[in-house]
Amino acid sequence: MIVEAPLQFNSVLILLLIVAMAVAVAAERLRVPYTVSLVLAGLLLGGLHVMNAPHLTKELLFSVFLPGLVFEAAFHLEYQDFRRHLMGTLALAVPGVAASIALTALILVLASPALGAAGSFTWGPALVFGSLIAATDPIAVVALFRSLGAPQRLSALLEGESLLNDGTSIVIFGLIVGGATATVAGVAAGFFGTVGIGAAVGLVIGLVVSKLTAQIDHPMIEITLTTIAAYGSFIAGEQLHGSGVIATVVAGMLCGNYGARIGMTPSTRVAVETFWEYIAFALNSLIFLLIGFESSIRDLLNAWWLILPAFIAVLAGRAIVVLAVTTALRRTRERTPASWSTVLIWGGLRGSLSMVLALSLPAGFPNRTLLVNTTFGVVLLSIMVQGLTMAPLLRRLGLARLRPSKVDYEIARGRLRAATAALDELRRMNREESLADELGASVRAEYEELARGADAKIKSLHLSEAALREEEEVAARRHLLTVEKERLIEMRQQGLLGREACDRVMADVDARMMALDSPKPRV
Repeated sequence: MIVEAPLQFNSVLILLLIVAMAVAVAAERLRVPYTVSLVLAGLLLGGLHVMNAPHLTKELLFSVFLPGLVFEAAFHLEYQDFRRHLMGTLALAVPGVAASIALTALILVLASPALGAAGSFTWGPALVFGSLIAATDPIAVVALFRSLGAPQRLSALLEGESLLNDGTSIVIFGLIVGGATATVAGVAAGFFGTVGIGAAVGLVIGLVVSKLTAQIDHPMIEITLTTIAAYGSFIAGEQLHGSGVIATVVAGMLCGNYGARIGMTPSTRVAVETFWEYIAFALNSLIFLLIGFESSIRDLLNAWWLILPAFIAVLAGRAIVVLAVTTALRRTRERTPASWSTVLIWGGLRGSLSMVLALSLPAGFPNRTLLVNTTFGVVLLSIMVQGLTMAPLLRRLGLARLRPSKVDYEIARGRLRAATAALDELRRMNREESLADELGASVRAEYEELARGADAKIKSLHLSEAALREEEEVAARRHLLTVEKERLIEMRQQGLLGREACDRVMADVDARMMALDSPKPRV
């Protein structure tokens, strides 16, 4: 018995990762959002009872998934982007979440007479549902933004809001379910106390880890330190009765901005970012698969008459809040185009956190079955409907600016330069009379045709002058970095540079090369 349980768990984990890999390949080829594909795969496998997947419990989410996902997003969130929309982010994530909860509850209560006695919402269950469904999960949307070339500022606003409203919704959910206070002042005090403790914990741990990375130059140790910051800040925040999510957000932003700037070499930064990108991929893959496994298609179909009004109520509450915030900021530096409001409304997908909060309700909680089924249905509708229609919406609003493939440009440029070099060599051979005139003319015509074709391909990509200059700069820098590497190898071979020193300098050159080839943010 002692051996079978871990083997069974390991087998299930490997199977889930295999499914996730297969779904990722299929989703890329079919051009379907990855997270939507994972949920569909989970629904299918769960309905067929192919495997006994682990249940998506609160303990599993809080101890494994949430700290890693929140830290990775916060680590990669540029502070300048976050600060640029600070008022809007805070407005959407704090008072906006509170208002969304109240509006969702109000709409459900007003719609209850039309739902019948079995599905009616009184104020208590309606507020609980509003609080557990308030957190947005824009993972699929942000990935789609990057692939379609949507504005970086819009992506940063949506992602920054999501990082903070997770903590806000968890705190408000706990206050409503626990009935800790009966007055507005008491609720406010409890909320700001919880958030304040979490922020303080994240600040301390983030600063300590950042200072330690400045004293250490070892990628594996620095990866370990960021892992401690991610999970340690979450645990410490919860243990001190604060918000673990807020603690992890603060620690992640400090490590990703301040810590990376003062304490990480380029090669270490690449290693840390690569590690956390994989962790996010693995955790996201597993969590969206488990969402599908947790859902029962039969139960959801039986409750469609309740799920659909709840989904509409959630969208309506989100729309009112987003429009109110963007209207209030219209005369400030943080004003946004009208089309962004539409994307912010439709991009507020609900995800695993809402499902786990619903499952965390005590067994004897009033209307628990009603709340769980409604939450699961709304989350699935949100992922399917909003996730699948986001790309057409971005294109319709003119926010999808797909750039020509960088590889296509480099292939065409390579062919053009190769043909040009061959023509230069032909001219040299003609001057030296080492090639017959007829043969030279024939070969010249062939290479001129190749050069014209490559030049036509470059023009067909419709790159702007700025884009062309950028690509040429990248090519020049890549060439210079290659020269650096060649010189380092020569110095090592000549005994002018020790092995350890050569490896470290070479790692930094490689890191600069990788950073040069990574996609740059689009503003």
